Amino acid sequence: MNDDRGTLSVIACDSGKAFAERIMINLIKLAKDDEHDITSHPKSTTEVKFPDGEIKVVVEENVRGDDIYVVQCILDPLSNRTVNDNLIALLTAIHACYQSDADHITAVIPQFPYSRQERRKGREAISAKLVAGMLELAGVQRVITLDIHSEAIQGFFNNAKLEDLHASSVIIDFLQTILRIDPTRLVVTGPDVGSAEKARHYSKRLGAELAIVDKARDYSKVSKVESMRLVGDVKGKDVLVVDDMISTGGTLINASKLLKEKGAEKIMVAVSLAFFTGNCIERINRAYEDGILDVVIGTDAVFHGKEFVDQTPWYREISLAPLFANVIYNINKKFSVSELLR
Repeated sequence: MNDDRGTLSVIACDSGKAFAERIMINLIKLAKDDEHDITSHPKSTTEVKFPDGEIKVVVEENVRGDDIYVVQCILDPLSNRTVNDNLIALLTAIHACYQSDADHITAVIPQFPYSRQERRKGREAISAKLVAGMLELAGVQRVITLDIHSEAIQGFFNNAKLEDLHASSVIIDFLQTILRIDPTRLVVTGPDVGSAEKARHYSKRLGAELAIVDKARDYSKVSKVESMRLVGDVKGKDVLVVDDMISTGGTLINASKLLKEKGAEKIMVAVSLAFFTGNCIERINRAYEDGILDVVIGTDAVFHGKEFVDQTPWYREISLAPLFANVIYNINKKFSVSELLR
């Protein structure tokens, strides 16, 4: 598509293949007026897992001189692969492209691994920095991710560029055009102070009021919250709770209970990454049945499959493949991507 950066090529590790296919559909639409076509599918790869657990990815087609984008979803609910399996697969795929003389190598990882381990609380590693170092060592020159948990991670890269995309524009469009929310009776909040900046962004864009949920966490236990308090008025209002991710769901449900106690009517949740780890789905099912929350909006950056979406009354899924395709296209064409990162 652009000789200066080489031919745009996409490959995917096994857990990234479904997302890569959706990206390709949108790339083809964007490239339809170009003088050069792009292939309709990602280039072929084979992911090999050895009996001892070692993993490697083999690129089956020529990528020499290409501007290549390696797609991987680190947490894949539709497979039994672990986060570490998928991280190693990603690293070997990047290094395979490097060894094959790809011109530019970009990792497309909507879920940045170990992003919640970005600082020390005791005698422990800063694991997110290790991941950044491993990606660079493998040969990556750019990383495209989504709503990274801590902006400090941007400083962990010495040479590679980090593009941090945001799901907010797509989610806000869904809220306005599909759910048709009324901003005059809406309050936006986050489940903790760490999400306050995101909540402020949503409230400004939606023209809604803002409230803050403040929690105290016991860090000696996993996902253990000691207490919560609300700053703001939600009585008789619909509430939108926004965050970058849902993991076990404990904080979210405790915040929703607090909001209900303070008089909130309908409670909607919007997150970029709906991980739903552990018994999170069962927790949210109970909360939904008990009237504690009404809807959870997630994205296909964590793809749970059509069957889950169809059979889960409280879940709505929005595709971010068009957003990622636009960013990839603009990088390859050397167009601005700043408007897409807002």
